[in-house]
Amino acid sequence: MNAHEIDYEIYGEEMQYVEIELDPQEAVVAEAGSFMMMDNDIKMSTIFGDGSNQDNSVLGKIFSAGKRMLTGESLFMTAFLNIGHRKKQVSFASPYPGKILPIDLSEMGGRFICQKDAFLCAAQGVSVGIEFSKRLGRGLFGGEGFVMQKLEGDGMAFVHAGGTLAKKTLAPGEVLKVDTGCIVGFTKDVDYDIEFIGGIRNSIFGGEGLFFAKLQGS
Repeated sequence: MNAHEIDYEIYGEEMQYVEIELDPQEAVVAEAGSFMMMDNDIKMSTIFGDGSNQDNSVLGKIFSAGKRMLTGESLFMTAFLNIGHRKKQVSFASPYPGKILPIDLSEMGGRFICQKDAFLCAAQGVSVGIEFSKRLGRGLFGGEGFVMQKLEGDGMAFVHAGGTLAKKTLAPGEVLKVDTGCIVGFTKDVDYDIEFIGGIRNSIFGGEGLFFAKLQGS
């Protein structure tokens, strides 16, 4: 799996956007509605799924699009291809105040799990799929529900989240407990589960719900 190599620059503070530079015949795929602006000689096209399997069968394309429906996203994504002979720029904006986080999948072991609506755009060749929660508790009480998004490949991807982001690196066996609605994403080396807060007073009067998200390094 070889995604297109793209250069980028992120602008802004609270309402950010990412400007991506495309060499001739390079492309980027984006979530519907995230487009902001682009240079001339960039061709925009609507595609099924994530564009990582556009040469596959019709059934494969439909399956790819169907997986996106499970995450609550549109059946379609938008591809932007530089058909010119020089470098061109295309920009995508965050839909609400927060931060845009660049993810180099080649440095993440080729896989990154994120909340359902976090994906913004990625180099063409990156697969945008679904990650099912294998544990019942995680699916029912995990805040993000039974399905999360899974980004796979070796290229650049961009996710966004509201507010200020905190990055944590977990050593093997190290545990971090987080509010279930505050997880943006994690790498494949992190084990994600749900833990009951415990204590009647904590559960009823604590105001933090009944469960923590438990992240453990492996």
